[in-house]
Amino acid sequence: MNHESQSFDQQPSAASKPLLLEVRNLKKYFPIYKGVMRKLVNQVRAVDDVSFFVREGETLGLVGESGCGKTTVSRCILRAYAPSSGEILFREDDGRVTDLAPLQRNELRRFRPQMQMIFQDPFGSLNPRMTIFEIISEPLYVNGLKSKAERSDKVAELLKLVGLRTEYMQRYPHAFSGGQRQRIGIARALALNPRLVVADEPVSALDVSVQAQVLNLMLDLQEKLGLTYLFVAHDLSVVKHISDRVCVMYVGKLVEMATTEALFQTPRHPYTAALMMAVPVPDPSQRDIIQDLPGEVASPANPPSGCYFHPRCQYAKEICATQTPELREISPDHFVSCHRAEELQLAGIQNNQQRP
Repeated sequence: MNHESQSFDQQPSAASKPLLLEVRNLKKYFPIYKGVMRKLVNQVRAVDDVSFFVREGETLGLVGESGCGKTTVSRCILRAYAPSSGEILFREDDGRVTDLAPLQRNELRRFRPQMQMIFQDPFGSLNPRMTIFEIISEPLYVNGLKSKAERSDKVAELLKLVGLRTEYMQRYPHAFSGGQRQRIGIARALALNPRLVVADEPVSALDVSVQAQVLNLMLDLQEKLGLTYLFVAHDLSVVKHISDRVCVMYVGKLVEMATTEALFQTPRHPYTAALMMAVPVPDPSQRDIIQDLPGEVASPANPPSGCYFHPRCQYAKEICATQTPELREISPDHFVSCHRAEELQLAGIQNNQQRP
């Protein structure tokens, strides 16, 4: 990836915020074993040479179909998974830049408070045998705050911050709705004052009306606390609402990265344009313009040669089947991995007059 203007190796321009996180050539392969002797026969390329950056105070959306590798990327960044190769560069409070990829468990401990996660399932991510006080205060206790009175004050502050009443502290998760449970999960993630919050499909399990409330809460918290979000999702409308920039993934590879406005108005990769055309239209007379992509999603265990998307792409040429395109910057802050990106004219949601 060409990071001429956005890299820890370069000084940020006056118009852009400094980088908080930079991922370089990240790979995560899962081995496939066979037989009694557990012979290694293949590998699943869940994340295959992914590079991107996150600026301080912004929301970067990571979008793609189920199985494209976006959740694996987020777990590698948090070091829930050890990457197969690549760099995960994180800027600390004092300005030092550290590569998290090679660090051991004990070395990662001091970074844990700075990077927290909001989980997808608000029902499965909370221990049903712990009270809300115990759930939210556990990170505080583990990180050295032993005084119960101080932890109680902090939990009360966090509950108010996410719009819940302080008397809920001694209740158990089963007493709350899905939206309230996700607010509890957000409070737990904020307990240690993190600088980076990874949100893994945080609203996909919620009703639409509740989704809007939680998203607006996250935006308010970002403004109040100066948070940086990596927002993983598959719903383009949600990503458009909350993200400053968006990365699009396909079969473990990053195919496009741009500002939200540029991506939705003028997508430059055929897969991104296909995702736009798949957005539901609230008009029965316009349903015929939604077109399914031909073929099937490639297997990450046996991907095609060249561009992974070329077997399904109507614009593919011979070079697409033989050469892997490089993610390159084709306009300011707009990166794309397509041999024909400069010549294709693709319609985005706002440019297609038949779509809202």
